[in-house]
Amino acid sequence: MRRRWFLLSPLTLFAQTPPVSPAAVSLKVAAVQFRSTHNIEENTPRVMSHLRELAAQGVRVAVFPECALTGYDRDAVLAVTAAQLAAAEVQVRAACRRHQIAAIVGSAHRTASHLYNVALVINAQGELVERYAKVYLAGEKWFTPGNHIAYFELEGVTSTVIICHDERYPELIRLPAIEGARVAYYISHESGVEQESKLAPYRAQLMARAVENGVHIVAANAPANRPGGGSHGQSRIVAPDGNVRQEASIFGEDVLIETLTVKPGRLERPLNEALGDWWRGGVEWMRSRRGRELE
Repeated sequence: MRRRWFLLSPLTLFAQTPPVSPAAVSLKVAAVQFRSTHNIEENTPRVMSHLRELAAQGVRVAVFPECALTGYDRDAVLAVTAAQLAAAEVQVRAACRRHQIAAIVGSAHRTASHLYNVALVINAQGELVERYAKVYLAGEKWFTPGNHIAYFELEGVTSTVIICHDERYPELIRLPAIEGARVAYYISHESGVEQESKLAPYRAQLMARAVENGVHIVAANAPANRPGGGSHGQSRIVAPDGNVRQEASIFGEDVLIETLTVKPGRLERPLNEALGDWWRGGVEWMRSRRGRELE
């Protein structure tokens, strides 16, 4: 029997069998192309304001970029305290509960010995379902890599989440898809517009992750800044066939809203071909580490 761990608090866990939806689910999502400052006290109420407005529009899951709460900046992240991070998390969870909306929000997380780049996955009851730490860092030496692959249920849909550079490693979505994930959330603060040669590969990688796994992808990236800095915007929602349903601008703080029709199922073909035993081993490894706390 497979078990999934839900985080109720930083220190409390309980196990539950992860369901796979028996019928197609209609899921209204929003990718918020959010421009952070380097001040967590400024960013947190703005995230909460978006949650209130999107809940009024019937959105069930709102997705914010990498480090949305702290800003994606080395000095800003290193300066933020564990108490500030915990307070911001409590406020966002309360907003989700108050407005009955789920959210995936980029932040940082401090333990006694490490600093992580995380995605907070919060359900519409304000419960912390997952705290996923970016596994494949892209030169951010101030962060520690994460220790597990995300797999969780959110709004009745089995799902996963990855962060920025993670998108270059197909297994981080492939293994959850074999297990039954039907939506992959992607939060990022990718390279800026000055690194033009990277823009097309970023787009292609998400399209590939969608079609090779048959999953919806909801991607929230940070916008570009004028005259420079930030990322390059172009948040997008990608269908399971790899086609881009919506794409945001480069500089705007756009919000993409889409109603997904999420069909049940698991990605089974990899298990039935030459590398089947290898993939099964990967799934078992993922299961063995599910619910691990960040140390």
